[in-house]
Amino acid sequence: MSNHQSEADPAIIALLLEKTNPHIAENLTYVAGDRVVTDPLCKPFSMGRNLICVYSKNHMLDVPELVEMKRKANTRSLKEMALLLRGGSRIVWIAPSGGRDRPEPHTGECGQRRLAEHSGPPGHIYPMAILCYDIMPPPAQVEKEIGERRVISFHGTGLSPAPEFSFSEISAACGSPEEAKEEYTGALYNSVTEQYKVLKSTIHGKRGLEASIPSVSLSQLWN
Repeated sequence: MSNHQSEADPAIIALLLEKTNPHIAENLTYVAGDRVVTDPLCKPFSMGRNLICVYSKNHMLDVPELVEMKRKANTRSLKEMALLLRGGSRIVWIAPSGGRDRPEPHTGECGQRRLAEHSGPPGHIYPMAILCYDIMPPPAQVEKEIGERRVISFHGTGLSPAPEFSFSEISAACGSPEEAKEEYTGALYNSVTEQYKVLKSTIHGKRGLEASIPSVSLSQLWN
């Protein structure tokens, strides 16, 4: 479960892992919006990646006559992801917020836990933060038309995965299923936020590895 900065995220993740864990990047499956295969600027970042495409809720109603088609396509994508998880030994990257990070903070419901629980093989959910916003920031506002105007630049980047989160452990400490869902979603969000703040201090604050804290230990493995 990760935040989502731009269409360059899969390429950034692959670059940051290629020194120590290239097999992870090669076998990762990304849940991505349909624009990654339709927008001419986004397409190159998607080539060679394992993708499960979904239609974003932000654009679901753009063309009313296509709403039903989009919903059916999303249902097929959900079934495809369930099949992947049932096969075991898969890593799936999901951005629960449903869109790219923008200046205003936002959160999203975390409904993917149910897929992991009913996949057959044991499912594991890890919060992860990525910082690469300044490389290719999205427009300030959500745009309906394909062909967003973008600025691409050179900038530092970072990736921070956290230990696994267990829903059963959180649920055992809560009084009701609804409370457990809220606690679990909040815990995942807080973990990603904490990691992102450390990455921001490392890169934007120019603190380097000194920005590490007990729960987020950073390294630069290619040095």
